[in-house]
This record gives sequence, C-alpha cells and structure tokens, in this order.
Amino acid sequence: MSQILIVEDEPIIRSALRKLLEKNDYQVADAGSVDEAEQQYKLDQFNLIISDLRLPGAPGTDLINKAGSVPVLIMTSYASLRSAVDAMKLGAVDYIAKPFDHDEMLNSVQNILSHRQTAASVQELSDNQANNGKTEIIGSCQPMQELFRRIEKVARTDATVLIQGESGTGKELAARAIHEQSARAHSPMISVNCAAIPETLIESELFGHEKGAFTGATSGRSGLIEAADGGTLFLDEIGELPLEAQARLLRFLQEGEIRRVGSVQPKQVDVRLIAATHRNLKQLAKQGEFREDLYYRLYVMELRMPPLRERSDDIIEIASRLLARSCRRLGRESLKFSPASLDVMRRYRWPGNVRELENAIERAVILADDDQISPELLGLDLEPDTLADIEKRYAVQHGGTAADSSGGETTDEGEPDTATSGQTGLSLDDYFQRFVLENQDQMSETELAKKLGVSRKCLWERRQKLGIPRKPRK
Repeated sequence: MSQILIVEDEPIIRSALRKLLEKNDYQVADAGSVDEAEQQYKLDQFNLIISDLRLPGAPGTDLINKAGSVPVLIMTSYASLRSAVDAMKLGAVDYIAKPFDHDEMLNSVQNILSHRQTAASVQELSDNQANNGKTEIIGSCQPMQELFRRIEKVARTDATVLIQGESGTGKELAARAIHEQSARAHSPMISVNCAAIPETLIESELFGHEKGAFTGATSGRSGLIEAADGGTLFLDEIGELPLEAQARLLRFLQEGEIRRVGSVQPKQVDVRLIAATHRNLKQLAKQGEFREDLYYRLYVMELRMPPLRERSDDIIEIASRLLARSCRRLGRESLKFSPASLDVMRRYRWPGNVRELENAIERAVILADDDQISPELLGLDLEPDTLADIEKRYAVQHGGTAADSSGGETTDEGEPDTATSGQTGLSLDDYFQRFVLENQDQMSETELAKKLGVSRKCLWERRQKLGIPRKPRK
C-alpha cells in the first residue's frame, strides 16, 4: 500500500485531502510545514509527498531536494503558469491548482505512483549492484528470451523503438537495457512520463522555451530533448501526448532538429528515441486521437513486453526476489511461500502484472504472523480459474469422475455453470453448495476457501449467489 505525506498549513484542506486519499486505500500522514514534516517523519519512507507551495517558514518546493528520490506533487491556490513552471524547474513531478477537483487529484496521484512503481519494480527487478550496475531483467521463458535477443539486436542501432505492453510489465527498464547496451551508454538517458506532465507544460518541458514565450517565462530554458543530446530520450505513455506536441515531435524525428517555444531558430540535436505505451496506437490513429504519420515514424522497431500470465516459468523466481526485497525493506526476517501459495501464483491471471505481484507480496509480508506466506495473505481471487478444480476435487472425494466441463454452458464471465460429473450428474454450483453444506460445521471459512481453492472473498460471493447462508456461531 502506497504511503503519502501531505504537507499543508490549512487544517481544513489537509483533513479533506487526507480523507480523500484514505478513502481510496492510501496510507496517509500529514504535517503543517516543511520543518514539521522533517521533524516528525523520515521523508524517504514515503512513496509520494503532496505539498502546498506557500507554507510558513519554507516553501513546499524545499521538500524536493530534502526528499531525495521521492516525487513531490506541488499544489497552490496561487494558480499561475509561472508558479507551475518554477515548481517543475525545481524538480516537482507534477503541479495542481487549488481548489482541486477530486478526480483530478486522484488521477494525478495514481499516474505518479504507477510510473514510480513500474520503474522501481520488476520483472526486470533492476538490481544495480548486480550485473556490474546494468539493468537486470529476469526471465528464462521463451517470450523473454526472444525479447532479450531483440533488445540486443536493436541496441546496436540508432533505430526508433516502440515498446508495447500492459501496465506493470516493465517497459521503462526494457528501454534502459537498450540504452545501456548501445553506443550511447555513456551519454544521458532522459525518461519522461507524458501522462504525468500537465498538457499546458508538455511542449515547454520537451522542447524548452525562450524568455517571454508565455506569461511567467522570465528566462529561457532548454527542454528535455536538448538534455538528452548525444543520448537517449524515453517517452513513456506516448499515447497521452497532445496532438500539438505530436506535430513538434514528428518534425524532430524527421529533421533531427527542435525549436524552443517562442523561438524562430531551430537547433540540431542527436537523440535516439524510445517510446512506450499500453494503448493501441494504431486504433487511436484511426480514431483521430494520435497522428498516423507519427505512428508510422515510431513503428520502426517494435518490442512487445509479455504479460506475466504468459511467463509462468518466471513467476516464482520473480516472486522470490520480490519477497526477499520486501523482507529487507520492512525489517522482517526471511519468509517463504507455502506450497499452496506457489500453486496459486502460477495459476492466477495477474491483470496488473509484476506491479500487482509486488503489491500482493508486500501486503502478505506486512500481514504474515509466522514464517510462511499463505494464499489468504496474497489476497488473490482465483474463482474463474479454479471452478474446474473444485469439480475434480469433489468428484474424487466422492468416488466419481469429473466430466469435461467444456460442453457446459457458460455465464458472461466464461465460468461453466452446467458442467456435470459423469456419475453424480451435479453441476459445479451443486458441487460447491454440497461441499460447503457438508463441511461448514467442521471447517472455518478460511479452511473452506482453502479446500475449494478460492479466496474468502470468492467464498462469500459464491454463498450470496447460491443463497447458502453462513451458519451462525454458537
């Protein structure tokens, strides 16, 4: 669970923001000033700091350097482009004006945390002390081996690369691996999350601006593309780039030159571009939401990050690394997965990929009372994948043979409702209902769920669906 620090001197705003974040499952601490925040907390323990710009004693932007690698989101009631630009120049990860919209705040927080978790975590598990400081990517399955081969080939060139994959699959660390294996490895790699920069600032951030180009531009500044000159520019979530910025980016790719906002003179730059997205750019282009000519400029070399559900051979190795790391970070002695947990992790679909795996393991480490991680602690909903197993287990326990469930009808979710046992003629729902009714006097809800291969949440939902009341405790 992500930990957020709010630094705000107005008690009403601080309290309202805290309630909003806690309602959305974030752990929240707060302080009324920069000094108070430093005295009460270790700033590097947080995943995000949200601070007002104007505070008693010192401005909120002072937290940017004090917090080290922790991102700082600046908010202010003095909503002006100048204060936004100044905050971003000092290193703020984003800027939001008060009074803020709740959805806008939550979206900004989610984008910042998602980007940070992906870069820090995963299936790549970047361990800079291993592999001579190079990005380490874990994977022995065939899709990952193919990815490694493509990375090695494309790294030798200056070709533009488009990395596609679901959220949480580690697109940024694949980009970093390309950079580290290229001839540009000793030059900077600049990473930009296009979804985390306000639309009004994105062109200035990428291309720079001249003094007086807009209100608040009191001096000229170079952009992130210039900062990457001689090296690599990584544009994450490029599908979120506004159309105006897309036009400028296309010219940069075609001509190898940029022009600062407010300038008439172009400047030549030598930058290798790697872009990434979890969205279907081709479909966006058809809908007019992404420039088709830019799409084809990006689509020189494509890399596909395989989702975790296609990497069953790697899941346990990745989970073991994440478990060891969570234990170190949380000050726990070494824990291990139970055999049932290993089985659950192999069969789960992992819609959130390695990021979801990391969160599940961290939650389990926090909740564990002994030296083992059980399936219940992981909190994974396996119902759609285990109904066939329920049928088989029940049939075996009662001397029957489970029938092939493929002939049964399915619900909208694709779960078989009418698959039957060859000897008993019972549906899966019948199996479930009979097993629960026959065993609930002797078993707890946790034991019932474990025997059925589902979570307690699944068991409760199934009870509601089938009308199986939970027997009251005496």
